[in-house]
Order: sequence, then structure tokens, then C-alpha cells
Amino acid sequence: MVCTEARPKAQRNNSAMVRTGRSVLLFLLALTVLSPLVLYTRRLSVALNPIQRKDLPGEIANQGLGVKASSRLNALPLETVSSLKEPVGVVFSEEPRDLSNESIESKDQESTPRKKANRALSEVTAADGAGSKEDGLIDQVTRQEGQDGSLASSLETPAKVLVENPQKESTDVKSKNMALPDTRVRNIKDQLIKAKVYLGLGAIRANSQYLRDLRQRIREVQKVLGDATKDSDLPKNANEKVKALEQTLIKGKQTQDDCSVVVKKLRAMLHSAEEQLLAQKKQTVFLTQLAAKTLPKGLHCLPLRLANEYFSLDSVQQQFPNHEKLDDPKLYHYALFSDNILATAVVVNSTVLNAKHPSRHVFHIVTDRLNYAPMKMWFLSNPPGKATIEVQNIDEFTWLNETYSPVLKQLGSQSMIDYYFRAQRANSDSNLKYRNPKYLSMLNHLRFYLPEIYPKLDKMVFLDDDVVVKKDLTGLWSIDMKGKVNGAVETCGESFHRFDRYLNFSNPVIAKNFDPHACGWAFGMNVFDLAEWRRQDITEIYHSWQKLNEDRLLWKLGTLPPGLITFWNKTFPLNRSWHVLGLGYNPHVNSRDIERAAVIHYNGNMKPWLEIGLPKFRSYWSKYLYYDQPFLRECNINP
Repeated sequence: MVCTEARPKAQRNNSAMVRTGRSVLLFLLALTVLSPLVLYTRRLSVALNPIQRKDLPGEIANQGLGVKASSRLNALPLETVSSLKEPVGVVFSEEPRDLSNESIESKDQESTPRKKANRALSEVTAADGAGSKEDGLIDQVTRQEGQDGSLASSLETPAKVLVENPQKESTDVKSKNMALPDTRVRNIKDQLIKAKVYLGLGAIRANSQYLRDLRQRIREVQKVLGDATKDSDLPKNANEKVKALEQTLIKGKQTQDDCSVVVKKLRAMLHSAEEQLLAQKKQTVFLTQLAAKTLPKGLHCLPLRLANEYFSLDSVQQQFPNHEKLDDPKLYHYALFSDNILATAVVVNSTVLNAKHPSRHVFHIVTDRLNYAPMKMWFLSNPPGKATIEVQNIDEFTWLNETYSPVLKQLGSQSMIDYYFRAQRANSDSNLKYRNPKYLSMLNHLRFYLPEIYPKLDKMVFLDDDVVVKKDLTGLWSIDMKGKVNGAVETCGESFHRFDRYLNFSNPVIAKNFDPHACGWAFGMNVFDLAEWRRQDITEIYHSWQKLNEDRLLWKLGTLPPGLITFWNKTFPLNRSWHVLGLGYNPHVNSRDIERAAVIHYNGNMKPWLEIGLPKFRSYWSKYLYYDQPFLRECNINP
């Protein structure tokens, strides 16, 4: 029994040992097979991700990747692993590229150029190119090792974009974008100036053959240049002609050895050109002022036609409706002082058409005796919708006389009239812009008497007759001016809008009371708190300064200098979008500023109703005139 029981037990022990030996053998066999794969896979992942390996250049160089740039991107000196997926959707360009910036230098500085290799990069080519800033962005193809030992392609996740030398590329792009559009044109003009200098040199003129050649080259280049103002205007053969001229000038330089003669000639030409330029500038200023003061034939005809029609009406027909609204402080009141019927019509029409509630807007217009009847007739025949209109004659303000107003006394003096109308002084006066006779009109100074003209109103918006309203202005009445009297847009953008450009700071009275670098502001669209005006007695401040400037020693005439003084420390700065200036003299006013503006101002001599007006800005003004109106047709007034 003992023997029979011991035999099965021994057999079980033997079978257990056999199974254990088999397991150990299988484990060792698996280890010998899989361990090279694991080590080899680790090496492959490092090779495919060179950013993680600082010693990559040496290894790649030792592997001898001396292949061409076009095939280097696909070259891998490794065995293909079945679990490695091919990049799908990546297009490799076969066009030759300059890979000097992409090559990786070896740590060993003495190694041969053959030890340089490129990173494993793929060039992603976008079909439309709209989503990239640069063409040919480089994507780095990275491989990541999975947890199970297999390789997962990083192309299954969003690719990482690697841009080589971004600073250099951005610099190149900026330099291309900053290239002037007239660089070649300027160079051609310089060459022509140089050639003309050579024509006047003695040594050159002695050589008749060279002189003929030079003149021929000059004519050819002048013909090529023509009226071109930018490089794109030049013909295709421009470079050829310019090079021929340059070669001719080089020969002339060898002929002419005396540089001092050339220098003297150039200085003489420069001096002559500067004198001509100065004379042309003076003439331009004078003619511009003359054109600004000249009344176009149509604007002379229009008041005559309107006056004739007005006096044919009876007294009842000559009256405007809604008299009860003229003194209602709850409505929106505008002050407009002008003798220009068309300009006034545009201001009123543009304000009403852009107003949210036109029936709540009241326009107080003051004009002179000659234009009183025509102005009334225009608005009687062309009523501004539901808005209320009042037209007054300045001569009816009996309280406004020389005894009360110092400026009225000055404007009537003989010296003032001579200052504006003596033609012999026109060319020598450096302040020609202030010699416009409009400054002789009291209408221009009436803005300083608003509380006296409208004693029942507490707040008004003043508008010049050369503005166009583009948006609803009712928001101006809700602005808290914090005790200030005048709400205006400041003009601090340029140095010539500082106080020292308008006032004489060499006078101690001005220097003592004001800052020469203080920011100026603009008349044309202003909000006036008339209640605060009366409380601070602003009109008396204006009178006191006008008396001090009787001899025009503090400032030249106009309304802005006394306005800057009168409202010194009493002006509330409005947002710049309320009032955009410069459309009457500056052709470079930003179009985006114009579109955002509530009011645009044609300040300057180039008014939109004159022929000298800037064409690019005239449409903003003319759109508010109905040119089929009978009076305009009769006077041949067209857009």
C-alpha cells in the first residue's frame, strides 16, 4: 500500500517540474525576442523626435544619412515596424528648397559637412494658403510610444507646426511690406538730375560725342518716366534705359575730375529750386485765398431769385409755423449764424434726416440784412420736415452796438478795413489766412452772445455752416459738463493746434496767463451751457480781452483765438467721434474717422460748394441737397 501510494505522488512531482521548466523556457524565449524590439523601438522613437535628443546630430551623422534634400524627408535607416502607421494626408514637395536654415550642425566643429543632417520634417502645402501667414510652413512629424510598446503616429492628433527662424521670416516680410511704391521712380529722377548737372560741366561739353550720347540717354529715360508716380506705372524696358544712362554717367565721371565744380553746380541748382518752390508756395496760398473769397456765380444768382420770390408773398405766407417751440427749453435747440443759403440748408437737412425725433429739434438761424429774405424764402419753400425753423436778421439786434461790443467797434474801423482789403500787402503778410473778409462780418462773432440772443434757453448746440451732421446729436444734451461752459472736441493731435500757434506769447499779458503748450479745441460743433455762461459772466470776459487786443498785439483776428482765451479752463473735452475736422484742407483725413463721426467739418479754404473743394469729400455734403429744386436749376447749380 505504501509503495502504491508513493508512486503517483512522485509522478505528480515530475509533471509539476516539467511544467515549471516549460514556463521558464517560454519566458526566457519571449525575453530574448521582445527585448531587442523594445530597445529598438525606443531608439526609433528618439530618432523620429530629434527635439528630445541633444546628441542627435552625432548619431544621425554616424548613420550616414547623406541623401538628397528631396528624399531625405522619407529616409529612415530603420526597419519597418508593422505597428507603425504611414503619415496620411501629408504631401511632400519635390521642389528644391534652401534647407540651410533647417540643417542641424554637429557638436563637433571640426567635423566635415557630411556630418550635417536635416530634421525629419514634412512640408505642408496649403491649397488656398488663406489660413497661413507664410507659404511652405514646416510640420515636424513626431512619433509617440504607446503604453503597449507599439508606435502610435502623432498624425492621429493635431500636428505641431515648427517654423524655422521666425524672427528672420517676419523681418523679411516687414521689409517687403515697407518697400516704398515709388523707389525706382525716385531713383530715375535722381539719375536725371545728375545727368542734367553733367550737361553744364565744361569738361563734358568739350566732348561733343559724349554730349550727344548723354542727351540721347536723357531723352530716352524721360520718355520712359513720363508721368509715372509709382513703380508699377513704369514700362518693362525702364530698367534697360536707366542702366544705359548709368553707364553713360560713369563714363562722364571718369572724364570730369574736378569735383568742386560739380558741387558748385549742384548747390546753384538747389538754391534755384528752393527759390522757385518758395515763390510757388506763396502764389498757391494767395490764389487759394482769392478763390475762397470769390462768390461763385450760382451762389450769387440764388439769393436774387429767392428774394424776388419772397417779396411776392403776403405777410401771412412769410411766417414760419410752430412759434411756441422757439423758447421751449425741453426741446433740442441749435444756433446757426450764416449768410450762405446752400451751406445752411445742408446743415439743417443733415441734422433733421439723421435725428431720431425731428419734431423736437429747433433751428435758430441768424443772417445779415441782404440774405434775410432769401434765407426765409428757401426754408419756406423747402421746409425741413417736422423740425422748427426761425430766421432772424442781425440788424434787428439793437442792443448789439459799438457801445456794448468792443469787437463791433473794431470791425468798423478804417485800419481794420485796410488790413483786409489793401491788395499791396497780400503777398507779404505771413498771416494771410486771417485776412479773409468773413472775419469783418459780425455774424462770425455772434457766437459769443448766445445768452443775450436766447435768454430763455439753458443749453444749445452751436453749428458752423461748413459742417455736415451724420448722426443723431441728442446725446449732447445729456452730457454732464461738470460745471464747464463749453463742450468741444480737443485738437491735440498736431503741434500747430496748441495755444502758441494762435496767441502771441511774446506779449507778457499772454505769457503770464496761458500755457503755450495747452491743447486747443475746435469751433464748429460746440455744446454751450447758457445757464453756467450767465452765472460766470463769460461775455464780460470776452469783452475785456477784446479791449486789450485793440491793436491786434495779442492775436490775429478770427474767432478761435478769443475763444481759446474766453473759455480757458471752462471747456469740457468731448469724445473725438463727435466732431472730425480737416475736410476743407486735409485730403488725408482718415475715412474710418469720417464714418464714425457724428459731425464732419470742412474747416479750411476748400469748401465743398467751391470748385477748389476736395472732390473725395464733396459727396458727404452734396447728398443733402436736392439739385432738382427749381431755384437751383434756374441758377445752374449742379453737384
